[in-house]
Amino acid sequence: MPERGPATAPSKDPSPSNPSPTTTASLTTARRTGLLVTFILGGLTALPPLSMDMYLPALPAVTTALNSPASTVQLTLTACLAGMALGQLVIGPMSDKWGRRRPLLIGMVVYVLATATCAFAPTAELLIGFRLLQGLAGAAAIVIARAVVRDLYDGVEMARFFSTLMLISGVAPIIAPLIGGQVLRFADWRGVFAVLTVVGAVLTLTVWRGLDETLPPERRQTGGVGAALLTMRGLFADRVFTGYTLAGGFSFAVLFSYISASPFVVQEIYGASPQTFSLLFGINSVGLIAVGQVNGKLLVGRVSLDKVLGYGLAVITAASVALLLMSAGVFGEVGLFPVCAGLFVLMSAMGLVLPNTNAQALMRAPHAAGSASALLGTSSFLVGAVASPLVGIAGEDTAVPMAVVQLTCSLLAVLCFTVLCRPWRSGSTAA
Repeated sequence: MPERGPATAPSKDPSPSNPSPTTTASLTTARRTGLLVTFILGGLTALPPLSMDMYLPALPAVTTALNSPASTVQLTLTACLAGMALGQLVIGPMSDKWGRRRPLLIGMVVYVLATATCAFAPTAELLIGFRLLQGLAGAAAIVIARAVVRDLYDGVEMARFFSTLMLISGVAPIIAPLIGGQVLRFADWRGVFAVLTVVGAVLTLTVWRGLDETLPPERRQTGGVGAALLTMRGLFADRVFTGYTLAGGFSFAVLFSYISASPFVVQEIYGASPQTFSLLFGINSVGLIAVGQVNGKLLVGRVSLDKVLGYGLAVITAASVALLLMSAGVFGEVGLFPVCAGLFVLMSAMGLVLPNTNAQALMRAPHAAGSASALLGTSSFLVGAVASPLVGIAGEDTAVPMAVVQLTCSLLAVLCFTVLCRPWRSGSTAA
């Protein structure tokens, strides 16, 4: 395998980079749906933050209602995240073999049923189990949305589309905690899952009515489980694909450590209300969206994707260092505002990292977008699931574990990017 060449795997299907006339016509038709497809894919991409962030303001209430410690309740986030990670490993290859539409619809129906069940969980242990099932089913939305983007776009155009998706899906982290906070004014934490059930049902109906198949039969994989595993092995054998995948995974862990710990840091340590926390969370999400649009509209096509990615990783690392110093008391009692400013910078820089790691990795695998998308998502969610319980290891009275996890994961992301991707080499992907 050439050092900078794309990952290879056995397949009799023509590559999307050299499509047949039938494939070209179908892709052209799919692109013409433009706005509708963009909003559907944005909604699918928004499903994970909706499932996580709408629930965040309720975490302290769940600990009280179910009489469980914070570390146990945080496992409800970990379970959902782990389910989304493992589910992608199954659903991604399924979509390469059977097309995108059928696995997506099945997954969405199961997601709606699992979410409704979460609202009736009598104990934290059962809630953890139901959240695992919710994540397993919701994985279909994540992995297939990325695969559809790979079906329709390539190169710089794909990077730009990922930034556009970030604009749409980025609304979810803004409104989800706000909705969750408002639901808690009129109902208990179970009402949050009732709202999520309605959202999932509406999205399922929209997918059924508005999203056509984007993977024609002539481009589908023909093998079984063995062929899917061999395809994934070929992808992991590509050092550069693995580098972008791991860099994106560790960056996502930085993001998820913030998602998991911030309700307790902001509300328990600094005494903010659920509504104030929701507002601050939304402001940070606005930063991520804004920088994502700068990436897609101004930087992509003018600056090397690797250079933009490198800058984003540098800013995330610097913000993590600042948060650790503040959390450890190096600057004395800093208060809520400086900590929120550090979190804002960290979240905003994700707009330079996440779209470009996805685009760079998927460009390495035009022949198996579903499997590549599964590996991208699984690595991100598994690392995030490991990071989630670590942020609460020292209890609810300190933010130091959150900052330590963030700095460790950001340094690992930088290490994977520099050692495996080697962006300084002439073969590195440019704009």
